[in-house]
Amino acid sequence: MRLDFTPHFTRSYTKAPAHIQRAFDKQSALLIQNLRHPSLRAKKFDEGSDLWQARVTGSWRFYFKIVGELYRLEEIKAHPK
Repeated sequence: MRLDFTPHFTRSYTKAPAHIQRAFDKQSALLIQNLRHPSLRAKKFDEGSDLWQARVTGSWRFYFKIVGELYRLEEIKAHPK
């Protein structure tokens, strides 16, 4: 599997704090290796749009779609509590 970054994701990532960017870089490497890695806690977020959610940190999430052999990254943002 490979990562594909949408323009919206790239803008969101650029605006995120540096420590969140580093944490995402680590988590994205885990995603490529294993969608079911425990620290990702990946789950289907929206069945209708086939959108998935995974954990960056306790308070940040990233959202993606699985398209063939790609993880198309849609957004990274603070998780509403």
